[in-house]
Amino acid sequence: MNIPWEQIDPDTLDNLIKEFVLREGTDYGEHEIPVDEKVEQVKQQLKSGKAVIVYSELHESIDIQQKN
Repeated sequence: MNIPWEQIDPDTLDNLIKEFVLREGTDYGEHEIPVDEKVEQVKQQLKSGKAVIVYSELHESIDIQQKN
């Protein structure tokens, strides 16, 4: 089930995105991207509709996924 990001408390949304970003692991790109910048990138993807927040009742978990 998709959860609209607009319906999530802003502090909760920030914490959810930060947990998601930190779960990704180490950044192996040419330049390390700060966590705050990654959080802002994910937030922009949610706002633009490129990413969605998904709740799994079966696993009782929440995740952020690409809309595709």
